[in-house]
Amino acid sequence: MSRTAPAYVCQSCGGVSRQFFGRCPACGSWNTLVEQTAGPAPDGRRRRAMPEAEAVSAPRRSQAITAEGDAPLPRLATGFAELDRVLGGGLVPGSLVLVGGDPGIGKSTLLLQTAAALARQVSVLYVSAEESAQQVRLRWRRLLPEASAEPQLLAETDLEEVLRELEALRPAVAIIDSIQALHDADLASAPGSVAQVREGAAALQRLAKRLDIALLLVGHVTKEGMLAGPKVLEHLVDAVLTFEGDRFASHRLLRAAKNRFGATHELGVFEMRDRGLVEVSNPSELFLGGAEPSPGSAVIVACEGTRPLLVELQALVSTTSYASPRRTATGIGTNRLHQILAVLEKHLSLPLSRFDCYLAVAGGLEVEEPAADLGVAAAVVASYRDLVLAAGTVLVGELGLGGQLRPVGQLELRLQEAARLGFRRAVVPRGSGLGPAAAGLGLQILEAGGVTEALVAALGVDPTAD
Repeated sequence: MSRTAPAYVCQSCGGVSRQFFGRCPACGSWNTLVEQTAGPAPDGRRRRAMPEAEAVSAPRRSQAITAEGDAPLPRLATGFAELDRVLGGGLVPGSLVLVGGDPGIGKSTLLLQTAAALARQVSVLYVSAEESAQQVRLRWRRLLPEASAEPQLLAETDLEEVLRELEALRPAVAIIDSIQALHDADLASAPGSVAQVREGAAALQRLAKRLDIALLLVGHVTKEGMLAGPKVLEHLVDAVLTFEGDRFASHRLLRAAKNRFGATHELGVFEMRDRGLVEVSNPSELFLGGAEPSPGSAVIVACEGTRPLLVELQALVSTTSYASPRRTATGIGTNRLHQILAVLEKHLSLPLSRFDCYLAVAGGLEVEEPAADLGVAAAVVASYRDLVLAAGTVLVGELGLGGQLRPVGQLELRLQEAARLGFRRAVVPRGSGLGPAAAGLGLQILEAGGVTEALVAALGVDPTAD
């Protein structure tokens, strides 16, 4: 009888070690190694060397990559145009989609409403592993009292029972809420551990691919905001969606961090109401402030995937009372703000190192692209000089360390969105290569090669003049 060697698995990253350590050698986390004993593989599953005489010369199951033809991939409409946009056009049969988000953000509400819309087209199974069947029915009656079709409901935490139900029912769509709550009785570890999540997701993936079931998995997040469980879970699924939002605001943002069937970093916008989630058709209204411009505010056009959004930036520059001035940014990277302040002080000779600077993005949106640099610079200078940008002005451009403006992508798409919302002036980098379509937008396009020239065009005065 062969002996089994113990293995120590990290509950944070899933790394395996043959020796116990207080600190995981892979990720550096402390006290996360848990012993797991792995038995020998069955004889029928061991890989055997095939003699050369028995080698098969022709392929038996592989085929040419274009053998299936050019038929378009069928997709299922989820009932939410915003969700379809993030998924790349709808739900692909046989795909695995992981939806993560903070507790109480609305993941179960989104998927329950999606299940109701999908049930009008195909068969749907909703597996509730965290709530009882009565709790799910109470939410259903509150959110969807007039639903014309109902999905099947299974309140179960045993992975084997869930797999049997999927095998017997063979639905077109299955929703697992959540993957961390499922438990495999063959494993000694607790539900939610690395081994449980890894084996449960792998078993569900094999079944979904074999039966062509579109599988939606709800995933927990850690206190750092990362998806809980092993990293292999994100590699295993076809799409990773994150549901975000401010607990003090009603809007919710759905982003695609990974998508094998569409573009990543797409954005869907929802609003939470008493009857559940409602799509926001014009999200730019959420991120624009009042109608009257104020000192220290500027409007930029940010692109989330293929969607342009007009966003208001607000800056406050005040005299510091500390030895080191404070720099606080909400919605913009703090390091990016430090870099822009250094460029302004160097090339405009503004003594910003003696002032506190606060920057915020209206509406709670996270803007990561460098196209917002010119808007940040304009808001900071306007607050420092107590100036107001002309109404109806948008700013788009990346700011280099030498004070030059660099072109950004999808500029025509950004200008089209600004013109649609009634803006009349746009300050853009020189040499952006605007096509003839931009001339018919009704926008006064002001091109600038450097930050000083751009700020003069935006503010109407020379910010370097005393």
